[in-house]
Amino acid sequence: MKMTLVDLFEQSVKQFPNNTFLLEKTDKVFEPTTYIEVKNKVYQLGAGLQALGVKKGETMALLSEGRNMWVIGELSMFYAGAINVPLSIKLEESNDLLFRLKHADGRFPTRAARLRPAPGALPVSKQQLKKIRLIKDQLPLLKTIIVFDKIDQYEEKEIYVGDVMENGKQFLADHTLEEFLAVANSIQNDDYATITYTSGTTADPKGVILTHRNYTANVEQALTLVYIDQTWRTLIILPLDHCFAHVVGFYIMMSKGATAATVQVGRTPMETLKNIPLNIREVKPNFILSVPSLAKTFRKNIEQGIRAKGEKTVKLFNFALKTAQKYYGDNNTESKGMRIFLKPLVALFDKILFSKVRENFGGQLRFFIGGGALLDKEMQQFYMAIGMPMFQGYGLSEATPVISSNGPDLYKLGSSGKLVKPIELKICDPDGNELPTGEQGEIVVKGENVMAGYWKNPESTADTVRNGYLYTGDLGYMGKDGLLYVLGRFKSLLISSDGEKYSPEGIEEALVGYSACIDQVMLYNNQSAYTTALIVPNKERMNAFVKSVGLTLDTQEGKEAALKEIEREISEFKKGGQYSTMFPERWLPSTFAVLKEPFTEQNQMINSTMKMVRGKIEKAYAARIDYMYTAEGKKIFNEENFKSL
Repeated sequence: MKMTLVDLFEQSVKQFPNNTFLLEKTDKVFEPTTYIEVKNKVYQLGAGLQALGVKKGETMALLSEGRNMWVIGELSMFYAGAINVPLSIKLEESNDLLFRLKHADGRFPTRAARLRPAPGALPVSKQQLKKIRLIKDQLPLLKTIIVFDKIDQYEEKEIYVGDVMENGKQFLADHTLEEFLAVANSIQNDDYATITYTSGTTADPKGVILTHRNYTANVEQALTLVYIDQTWRTLIILPLDHCFAHVVGFYIMMSKGATAATVQVGRTPMETLKNIPLNIREVKPNFILSVPSLAKTFRKNIEQGIRAKGEKTVKLFNFALKTAQKYYGDNNTESKGMRIFLKPLVALFDKILFSKVRENFGGQLRFFIGGGALLDKEMQQFYMAIGMPMFQGYGLSEATPVISSNGPDLYKLGSSGKLVKPIELKICDPDGNELPTGEQGEIVVKGENVMAGYWKNPESTADTVRNGYLYTGDLGYMGKDGLLYVLGRFKSLLISSDGEKYSPEGIEEALVGYSACIDQVMLYNNQSAYTTALIVPNKERMNAFVKSVGLTLDTQEGKEAALKEIEREISEFKKGGQYSTMFPERWLPSTFAVLKEPFTEQNQMINSTMKMVRGKIEKAYAARIDYMYTAEGKKIFNEENFKSL
């Protein structure tokens, strides 16, 4: 059956014309835009693109913060037959933008025919326009820059989106509706919808080609995991160029006639971030998409609020938290047994404490869905206790992205939940042989959500998609309970000298989560005698610790005390420590290197989904890694660590 994104949009408009589709705050309040109003804007902009000469099969790009015009802009491209290349606003380097814009031009052979050369129409927000101005002379195909905002002066090639829409109105007046819709109606399931560039944790970015049917199929699949209806609202706090936000944030909501709000755009990225807590209270979302970094920030704010109320409130909150965690347990798949007697006490704590915490999240929040990276189990227990469960999901851009998730009907903390339906999943060894239930290997999936391939990269496509199966590069296993357990990246495994392998992500998350002085950590072991760690310390907490023992980091004694404290925190995961049962000791770091600078997006050691780019970190700190495998470097009291402090 034909079901493109255009078909899905038209179907939703027909079914829910007067429902609010988009919510946006540009001044003092969130203003609603209904499905029929969005359709009118999409038609005008889509016709305006046709009037500009955009043809079916051409690539465009979109560089903007999340807002109404982002959604309207992408949908309008489809009505002109174009392919969207959504770009991250976090791309600050001209080289990064140039790579994507040049790499994503329209000269690429499809299965049926060659795509047309791109005319270079690029919608962009006012805040991002300066980036394009800096590099537009290096983009010979770029003919039209469509600016989403009114500005004082437009340079050559620039045009206000409102003027494009006015041209679209004239185009619609000069042509029949059937003539305008002919392009959109000609789009088939296998036609390309977007080229989404991966953020690259182990290699350079690749352009993931997703078809219209990839998207609509994944919408259908994801809705087998969670119930959503037309009354639901979400606030999209993740960038819309992320596949996760793209599909779950607005295409799933669109399919059900529900409402998607975007964070109020500030004058700076930091101002936009600061708008999130207020916007959550205003929108009162029913669910929110999250990633581990946001989960940590939300938790930090909750705990700061509790501490501000005094020591008695802190003690009561901690007791209530432990009681609720014991009551809920780690899953809803088994009986609570004797824990059921805790229910009245949990209800009391919920009324006097946790309900007030939830009010800061709008009071209507039923759950978070976590993606992007593995979410620490202890973090999930925290959110479960306060009545805002954060359900771990799993997916990747190449699968459009949703493969599995926990949800209100079935959850088991520590797992990545049940599989979407329909999908075929198997676990394979390095040679591609299928492994039995319970054994660890590479996660391999097959379904309508599997990408068409990598843009202009047939070698990587052939390596990643074989006989219709997507080899994800992720390590995991299927439990006897029918749930998927994801352990980390298959390609980032720790490998001991005897060839045994182990995924580092869980250990790294735990070290950061439980250790006050450790802000970031990357473990390393490439067939070596022991595991090492690159550690970015939490400077504020480290200084506070050193001060608490009467020292400063300006002295040798202070530096030694700081290094001993990091070593002590790591030892809590080893024999005799309070977390000693969490991981095999052989994979815990025997020594560590303290780094001066954090892993950031600016130094390209963190990607746009806040994952470490392991290959770049290993390359940048190759000398420090080698040093840790020397007699001097294995000692934590070494000159390199002292220098870094």
